[in-house]
Amino acid sequence: MGVTEFVEWVGVDWGTSNLRAWGLAPDGAVVLSRSSDQGMGKLTRDEYPGVLQALLRGLGSNRGGSLDVLVCGMAGARQGWCEAPYLEAPTDLRGLIDGAVRPPLPDGHLTAAILPGVCQKSGGDNVMRGEETQLLGLAALRPGFAGVVCMPGTHSKWADMNGTRIEHFSTAMTGELFELLRTQSVLRHSLVGATGGAGRDEGFAAGAQIGLDRPEQLTSELFAVRASSLLSGREPDWCEGYLSGLLIGTEIGSRRARIGNQTVPLIGSPALCALYAQVLGMIGAQGEPVDGTEVVLAGLKAARNFIA
Repeated sequence: MGVTEFVEWVGVDWGTSNLRAWGLAPDGAVVLSRSSDQGMGKLTRDEYPGVLQALLRGLGSNRGGSLDVLVCGMAGARQGWCEAPYLEAPTDLRGLIDGAVRPPLPDGHLTAAILPGVCQKSGGDNVMRGEETQLLGLAALRPGFAGVVCMPGTHSKWADMNGTRIEHFSTAMTGELFELLRTQSVLRHSLVGATGGAGRDEGFAAGAQIGLDRPEQLTSELFAVRASSLLSGREPDWCEGYLSGLLIGTEIGSRRARIGNQTVPLIGSPALCALYAQVLGMIGAQGEPVDGTEVVLAGLKAARNFIA
């Protein structure tokens, strides 16, 4: 197939499960978008070039020559396409482009650069890959923002930001713990038949309050899911809500001193961000959902603008 559409450059977010690409005009406007289920988890290193070329087939550079592609996310992981070594926090995210790696592509039609992630060695070992681009995007959309940012998900990230500078961050495996406990622990017997009905909201609020009040007792409070169904007749919907609320409440409760009563940007799925906003409201703070696609695009654009 010949080239049928021309763009200034392409931004790519290559996640573990999915791949998203946006063709951009010279003014940064999105003129097309494409997606694929060919995330890092399905690929060998040698397959990345072919997957990217297939996704971008039919695109060309409106400046002539090869088409520039800027990639963030798991393509730069050690087990991904080409490892992009971490920047070490504290760090200014304007330096992401300086840490980019440029893997070879066979036919010269595309020129790819992969942005690095961010690591932390002082104040607790930690890593992120992909979230740093969203944080740069948030800083671009909200110049001068300083405060805590939460990125709910399988592995939630909490970052202390000061403009484009990331000062410190931490990770909470809340989403993964919920799934493991829900499907593989003894608690699963109390969740069979859960449909997300009205009882879930009541259970969520109860679990969240306990997590906020006693985050240090998580391992003990978890068993209340099973005990409540056996002794108090709690239905599966209530139990599932309680488990979710307890985990999110513990995550937020353990960071209560850092959060205070500030407004916390929430970057993630709308449904999950709504739950975090609910729990943040219980401690007098405010959660403000931010569109994840908007911030990753803003981050890719900002990173590209900092090319020396």
